[in-house]
Amino acid sequence: MTKDEMIALMSKESGISKKQATDALQAFMGGVTNQLTSGKKVSFAGFGTFAVSDRKARTGRNPQTGAPIDIPATRVPVFRAGKHLKTAVRK
Repeated sequence: MTKDEMIALMSKESGISKKQATDALQAFMGGVTNQLTSGKKVSFAGFGTFAVSDRKARTGRNPQTGAPIDIPATRVPVFRAGKHLKTAVRK
């Protein structure tokens, strides 16, 4: 599902205009992004949790040459599905 498809679905399901749905989705994504960049979690009971994970620095390999490559430590966003979401997907 693309962002435009999600906006159309939100508009249809909630009875609001596409402009309002776009604004709501932008606010949601902005809020999640702001919380994650400040190192906080965003949890929705039953749906899941957005969080930030720290990856350690490691040594990898260039697949073409086999030469070792230093991969720096980094922070990445992660999503952990909640119980209700997992149950719904398994059906």
